Amino acid sequence: MKTWTIMLFFVSIGVIQTYAQETANIKGIRTSYWVKGLEKRKANEPIVIFESGIGMSGNNFSVLFPKLMSNIPYFSYDRNGLGNSDPDPFLKSDQDVVDKLHLILSSLEIKPPYLLVGHSLGGAFVRLFAAKYPDEIAGLVLIDPTDFMLTKTEDAIATKTSNSQIGYQQLWVKMLSDMISDKNLGEGVKLEMKRELAVSEKHFFKDYADLPLLKNVPVTVFIAYNRPIERYEKEMNSKLGINDRFWFDAYDQLRIKHYANLIKQNNNCELILLPGYSHGIHQQDPDKVGTSINVLFKRITH
Repeated sequence: MKTWTIMLFFVSIGVIQTYAQETANIKGIRTSYWVKGLEKRKANEPIVIFESGIGMSGNNFSVLFPKLMSNIPYFSYDRNGLGNSDPDPFLKSDQDVVDKLHLILSSLEIKPPYLLVGHSLGGAFVRLFAAKYPDEIAGLVLIDPTDFMLTKTEDAIATKTSNSQIGYQQLWVKMLSDMISDKNLGEGVKLEMKRELAVSEKHFFKDYADLPLLKNVPVTVFIAYNRPIERYEKEMNSKLGINDRFWFDAYDQLRIKHYANLIKQNNNCELILLPGYSHGIHQQDPDKVGTSINVLFKRITH
């Protein structure tokens, strides 16, 4: 098993609970999802929409379902090609992913407003969704989101100041390329990797260039930093010329700065820094994340 597969495994592990899953054919393609509370949802009341990280099933959020207040409706799903959802060959970009989510919600008659919750790459997806459909957004919760805002200049400076041989942008492309050729991964996961490689190979997160200012909605951002470096990561870092803690610290500081700037004009926002936490914050501390979603829901509805 390659290092990248191990990393994907560690992100996904946790206390995964089993909830009844439903399916729908959206333009002839099977999509699997979880939904609760639609029958009791009030007019203009937000519904929580979960968006998972790269290669992850929507079931990755099952640890949060019981942490939500009983009156909060929610929806989570397997992106096409992941979990129990069939691949969709028409998804070629992150913008396509966002539009497909919008189509799924419309097809299932799950109307806005939406309280979007995204983990890792899913955090980038929900930011893109908020840019494309600003009038449908009630708030955002970003759980250790990917730093799609990292510039080429910042990347070069962080690489140099950390005395490393490779930067995050180059590492991202290498990770995706290696995972595409990994025989241990399913074809659906590989399709997601291929799409993300196409998005960032020539221009890092090209779909996110020149996004409009985030609408003034409540936002909570969780960022894990100064996390423990696993043994397999140390081995990988040695091979790639990454100067362990100095490298991670440099990019942690940039990500904190970028997300602080993202929400600085908005009201009722929080940037929650969690030293020593893992990337899967919601798996490590579902009570903390669940409570924040509940608080944000109350702010929106009162």
